[in-house]
Formats: sequence, structure tokens, C-alpha cells
Amino acid sequence: MKNQAFRMALLFDFYGDVLTDRQKEFYDLYYNEDLSLAEIAENYGITRQGVRDVIVRAEAILTELEDKTGLIRRFHAMRSQLEDIVQAADAIIERNGRYDDVQIDSLARQIRDKADTMSRE
Repeated sequence: MKNQAFRMALLFDFYGDVLTDRQKEFYDLYYNEDLSLAEIAENYGITRQGVRDVIVRAEAILTELEDKTGLIRRFHAMRSQLEDIVQAADAIIERNGRYDDVQIDSLARQIRDKADTMSRE
């Protein structure tokens, strides 16, 4: 269940702006505020089924966008690749300690710093 909630949170973070205000509100209350369908329905004066329909439709929209664009999948792949770049730069810096080439050390640190910056953005 936690994995599903995490996936839904990622979908919302990446694609939530395409949802209507009502879909955003219900989705947020259900997944982030952990309100039940009945609680949301009571607060908005509609049926539980009405709330469920809005949330299911929002989930379908977000899932379809990810299926078509793959942004989240590519985001995770990029982060993994950036971690690999940082590790490789660190290995170069460590190995260069034997040779003490200032230029190699400087370039490896630049690579590591750029990858660190990219992973934070």
C-alpha cells in the first residue's frame, strides 16, 4: 500500500497541474491528508461514489500521462546515472591521489560538482 501511495504522490507531483481544481482537492485530501472517501463526501456534501469517481478519473489521467511521456521513469534513470557519474568522479579523484595531477583532480571535481548540482535541481 505504501508503494502505491508513493507512486500516486509522484504522479501528482509531476502531472498534478493538468487536473481540475476539484480533482486536485479530492486527490490531495485522499492521498496526502489520508481522509476517507466518506469523510471527503461529507465535507463536500456529495456521495462517497461521487468522490471515488473524481479520484479514479484523476488517477487515470495521471497514469495515462506517465504511460505516454515516461517522465517519472526517465527521472529515476537520470538520477541513477548521475549517482554513477559522481561515484566515477570520486574514484578518479581517489586514484589521482597517487599521481597528484592537479588538472585531473580539478576536472574530476568539476564533473562531480556538476552532477551534484543536476541531481538537486
